[in-house]
Amino acid sequence: MNDTKWVSMWGNAMSIAEHHPEGYAKDLTLRYPVYAPFSGSALRFTLDNYCGKEPVTIHRATVAVCDSDLTGKVPLSCPLTAGTIRDITFDGSRSVTLAAGASAASDALSFPVSAGQTLCVSLYFDGYTAMQSAVLITGPLSRGYFSYGDQTHSEALPLATSKATNWFYFLSNIDILTKEDCHAIICYGDSITAQAWPDYLTLRLIEEGHNHTSVIRRAASGTRILRQYDCITYDSYGLKGTNRFAHEIPTAGADTVIIQQGINDIHPVGTDVNPFRPMSDLPTAAELIDGLKWYIEEARKLHDSVYLGTLLPIYGWRTYAPFREELRGAVNDWIRSNHESDGCIDFDQALRAADDPRSFAKGYDSGDHLHPSNPAYKKMADTVPATLLR
Repeated sequence: MNDTKWVSMWGNAMSIAEHHPEGYAKDLTLRYPVYAPFSGSALRFTLDNYCGKEPVTIHRATVAVCDSDLTGKVPLSCPLTAGTIRDITFDGSRSVTLAAGASAASDALSFPVSAGQTLCVSLYFDGYTAMQSAVLITGPLSRGYFSYGDQTHSEALPLATSKATNWFYFLSNIDILTKEDCHAIICYGDSITAQAWPDYLTLRLIEEGHNHTSVIRRAASGTRILRQYDCITYDSYGLKGTNRFAHEIPTAGADTVIIQQGINDIHPVGTDVNPFRPMSDLPTAAELIDGLKWYIEEARKLHDSVYLGTLLPIYGWRTYAPFREELRGAVNDWIRSNHESDGCIDFDQALRAADDPRSFAKGYDSGDHLHPSNPAYKKMADTVPATLLR
């Protein structure tokens, strides 16, 4: 009776899966365990073929309570609690076909959820299916499984025909009917956000006892604010900001967007090195800043608060050059001083070395000099102001 508000409790971007000759699946079940940050009484699910080039049919979809805790270890069988499996329907049907570029929201499903539970969503594809609309994410709370055959009503996946995956196909959002004081924070960006810091932000919420805030990740590796690659060599690098933002940011119950993007825009190398990465793609600082301003304007239309994260160190990355460092610094200076957003989250200052601000601090470099290490991702989560989490 007290649940009156739909809020997204889990979500991802939809990007483009790499083209492979074996890019079609048949007679396959995907199973995704997801953490429930707050309690509620009903669920609805969004399946999204935004980046697909042909129709996709999901022949059956179910949700259940997971018999393992996602904050601990979920075994390969990804077991479900007996008696909790429920069919997800779309206009009363157990199957749904998504046209190329289209999405579908399920019927609302009465399903009691307790904060801290792990739920499992299972999707079954009977016929040949182009597995194109997907996103690659990693982190302590981000894992999935696939198995041959229709396992949507199986309490455990068969070990011999199941495998773990970090690709999330078609499932882009889960809303929960919950209390009015619950809300969602959106983390928007590229591979740095597609990796672990949003998961560590959820773990921080758990540690600090917050049970009315969800962290919704809208991130895809390789994405840029101003450009995208229209070739299959780099198709998994995803969509540019003007093709992503309006699709990803409208989110039930969201009131805040944290944007951490722009580092990929400054890495073109020239056609003499790579025919798909011309130097003409290199923006000026003003152009990148205009891209961030556009994000802010679009988010304001949804009445969201907007916080900008500074760009992280890149010294030692394979395309590092002083002019790129100068460009990164100019954008960061604007992020720190601008009056358009609601604030700056200075991830750069939190992770950089005190004696060389071009570089990650010791222990914060993953090894490629572009992506943070796991301790650094946790530091990023800890850098988010506590006022956003209450």
